[in-house]
Amino acid sequence: MSEDLLVKRDGAAGILSLNRPKAIHALTFDMVYAMTAAMLEWRNDPAVGAVLIDHAEGRGFCAGGDINLLRNSALTDGGVSGRQFFHDEYQLNHLLMTYGKPVVAFMDGITMGGGVGLSGPATFRVTTEATRFAMPETGIGLFPDVGGGWFLSRLRGRLGQYLALTGARLDGAECVWAGLATHYLPAENLPAAKARIAADAGAIPTILRELSAVPPEPKIAAHAADIERLFASNRYEDILAALEADGSDFAQATLKTLATKSPQTCKVALRQLSTSLTLPDFAANMAMEYRISARVLTLPDFAEGVRAVIVDKDNAPKWSPATPEGVTDDLLDAIFAPLSAADEWKPL
Repeated sequence: MSEDLLVKRDGAAGILSLNRPKAIHALTFDMVYAMTAAMLEWRNDPAVGAVLIDHAEGRGFCAGGDINLLRNSALTDGGVSGRQFFHDEYQLNHLLMTYGKPVVAFMDGITMGGGVGLSGPATFRVTTEATRFAMPETGIGLFPDVGGGWFLSRLRGRLGQYLALTGARLDGAECVWAGLATHYLPAENLPAAKARIAADAGAIPTILRELSAVPPEPKIAAHAADIERLFASNRYEDILAALEADGSDFAQATLKTLATKSPQTCKVALRQLSTSLTLPDFAANMAMEYRISARVLTLPDFAEGVRAVIVDKDNAPKWSPATPEGVTDDLLDAIFAPLSAADEWKPL
């Protein structure tokens, strides 16, 4: 087991505590393997009534995946180790989605990227006043993977498309309003929630309801109608044109945000979400997302986006293609195309 993941039992609960605070608990190979191994062990253990996923310390639940590992893979081994990471992480996401026992994810603090992949499939998704949810991948030349295509495409209106393209952050109250979370608890109530679930795993809905608070008004709700109207199209150029034609401060601020994103992966995200709605189940969604990640990992925008945002921090990426018009349907078709039979993703 990894020291970056604390695995323990408390009564009827199996507990997975992310323990990499200096990296805001970003997921590594070892953490993914350890979580998967524990969940497989607990799945057939009648003494385990529920699985809790939280973080041991620090200011966030999980900031994502191991971006440095992925970039190094893109630059040094042709993406081989990066594709393996995605493959195994997606198997964990699917295991969570289909587990058969209740899973409770405590989304306290930063919950982004890979953290959304852990919380999205959970039966109960608990936010707090500290929750900061986002899928910011288009800013580094990636796309909202780990099941993002499935969860975001199924939100009300066009909120999922807005979140996927802009990487906008939602707080805990907004997550509950959007349907991305099931409960809003004051952070001070989390220890009691975990202790009570460990004592009675069959009473999770009652426990979480009794410890919940009324969330504040969701700020994003004021823009819901604007988002549904301005992000109505699955064509990125149409969305940009709608924003440019709209004189509101919200539209202009959104345009400014989108100008920093990879045109390629913005178009990828729009196709990803629209395609996900046509798929029969979560496994098919993950197979699609693995095809995309296997290609996007080694395209220029990912290494360049990480350089600009995380390594050099100049926030001046040189995207290739540089414009939405340069991202052709042929390029998108190649990114979404099936892999060879031996390379296709499969669930555990």
